[in-house]
Amino acid sequence: MRRGVKIVAIAASAVMALSAAGCGGKKATTGGGGGDGKKTLKVGLAYDVGGRGDKSFNDAAYAGLQKVQKELKLDVKDLEAKEGESDNDKIQRLELLAKSGYNPVVAVGFVYATALGKVAPKYPNTKFAIVDDDTIQQPNVTDLLFAEQEGSYLVGAAAAKKSQTGNIGFIGGVQTPLIKKFEAGYVAGAKKINPKIKVQIKYISQPPDFSGFKDPAKGKTIAQGMYDQGADVVYASAGLSGTGSLEAATAAKKWFIGVDSDQWQTASAAEKPYVLTSMLKRVDTAVFNFVKSVGDGTVQKGDVRFSLKNDGIDYSTSNPQALGDMTTTLNDLKQQIISGKITPPEK
Repeated sequence: MRRGVKIVAIAASAVMALSAAGCGGKKATTGGGGGDGKKTLKVGLAYDVGGRGDKSFNDAAYAGLQKVQKELKLDVKDLEAKEGESDNDKIQRLELLAKSGYNPVVAVGFVYATALGKVAPKYPNTKFAIVDDDTIQQPNVTDLLFAEQEGSYLVGAAAAKKSQTGNIGFIGGVQTPLIKKFEAGYVAGAKKINPKIKVQIKYISQPPDFSGFKDPAKGKTIAQGMYDQGADVVYASAGLSGTGSLEAATAAKKWFIGVDSDQWQTASAAEKPYVLTSMLKRVDTAVFNFVKSVGDGTVQKGDVRFSLKNDGIDYSTSNPQALGDMTTTLNDLKQQIISGKITPPEK
């Protein structure tokens, strides 16, 4: 898989002002709940399973970090998850960032819930955010949550409109309540267009095995099986594993729907024609907005929700030749969801 150039890490003991780092532009600062003036923010981010380069969930978070670095001119550090790691590994990763002066710190994924629940109380002056979890009741933790079922509803409708066989597929990385939201929205959107449509559903792994988010080979095999069984559109909500599903779509000359990031943008020239659309989960927006709110003193503890209504969820239109005139239908459904006329199911 491609790996982006690693952002230069700041030495753990250094506390550097932006001017000393040679960064121009407006400085984002925090009021420093410890009392002796304002300090320049340094932003830490810990990735979920699959890491940077998954062309999906983690890369969306990375895009937000890049925007923080570019627009807010802040020093940043990102840390990868390890293969088969424990909660203790996650605790150590979050503590390393907090001890090194990174504030705020973003934990990417609900897998950090247990670890953050233990780390956040130990560092009360550090602002933390966690994506996809709302179980940590701490005054210094912000929950970044998404209405994944809304965007999945739209790409489900797109799949049903594009399908010529009346047979489509859904691949989930790991069968968790979160990924079931993607499935529920997708099936409901497809059935809105074609009540008789067949939806093949398969998950790559079951908890506590989270390898389903980083197994392109299995993602490819499952997608191939779905295409062989008559599906002509497959939606992969499976992180890095979805890259394998796209390979299968390209080989079969069938349609693929991406997730979280706009996967048409990162597809190869050979793959691009087969990416119908992607369900956009704007983790990049959530990360950037959270960091900015810490800097300007408006950070909110508890739940911060992203949906179609506030542009935290959407569908991509990077392949207009594939979508054709169905965008009219999809945009109409989008407005009905925003207005409350349609409420996509979460289960």
